[in-house]
Amino acid sequence: MDIATLIGLVGSFIVVSAAIALGGAAGMFVDTTSILIVIVGSSFVVLMQYPLSQFLGAGKVAAKAFMFKSIPLDTLIDEIYGLSDEARKGGLLSLEGKEVSHPFLSSGIQMLVDGHDGTVVKGQLSKEMNQSYIRHIKGSKIFKAFGDIAPAMGMIGTLVGLVQMLANLSDPSSIGPAMAIALLTTLYGAMLANMVCLPLHAKLSTRADEELLCQKMILDALLAIQSGQNPRVLDGALKTYLAESKRTERE
Repeated sequence: MDIATLIGLVGSFIVVSAAIALGGAAGMFVDTTSILIVIVGSSFVVLMQYPLSQFLGAGKVAAKAFMFKSIPLDTLIDEIYGLSDEARKGGLLSLEGKEVSHPFLSSGIQMLVDGHDGTVVKGQLSKEMNQSYIRHIKGSKIFKAFGDIAPAMGMIGTLVGLVQMLANLSDPSSIGPAMAIALLTTLYGAMLANMVCLPLHAKLSTRADEELLCQKMILDALLAIQSGQNPRVLDGALKTYLAESKRTERE
C-alpha cells in the first residue's frame, strides 16, 4: 500500500474537519443540495467527456494510487544482473521457467527463451510499454476532469444560491438557506478538486511515469542479455537509471 497517499488524503480532511469543529457547529457545513450540485453534477459533466466504460473504471484506477506496489529499481537491477550472469554462463535457455518479480521482465525473458530476435523483442515490448502507459494516463485523466469541473459546479451552485437569495430578499427566513447553498457549493467544489481529484491525478501520473521508466530499463536489459553483453557492463549501464546517491559498485 502507498501509505503517503492514504496519509495525505486522511490528513487533509482531518485538518479541514478540525477547523470546522473548532469554529462551532459542524452541522451548518452539511447541505444536501450543495452535495448534489457538486458531486452528482460534476459526475454527469465528466460522463459527457469520456466513454461510459472509462468513467465506470475510475474507481479501479483510483485504487492504484493506494495499492500500487512498485519494485525499487536497484532491487530490480540486482535481479537482472543475476539473470544476465546466468544467461551468459548457461545460455538463454537456462532462463526458462525462472521466476521474476516484474511481469514485463517475465514476458521479455520468455521471448528471449523462445528465440525471438532483437527487432521482434524490441518491437513487441515497446508496443506493450506504450499501450500500458496510455491506459494509465487515460485513467488519471478522469480525475483531472473532476478536478477541473468540481470548482465550476461549485460556482454554479453559488450563483443558484445568490439568485434565490436576491429573489427573496423580502423574506428574511429564506436568506440563510440560500446563502448556505451559495457558500457550501463553492467549499465542496474546492475540496473535491484540491483534496481528492487533483492529487489523485498527480499520483496516478507519477505512477505511470515510474512504470514507464522501469519498463524502459527492463527493455534495455533484455536486449543487452540477448546480445550477450557482459553482466558487469550491463549492471553499470542500468545504474544510470538510478540517482547518483544510489549507484554503488558491485563487488
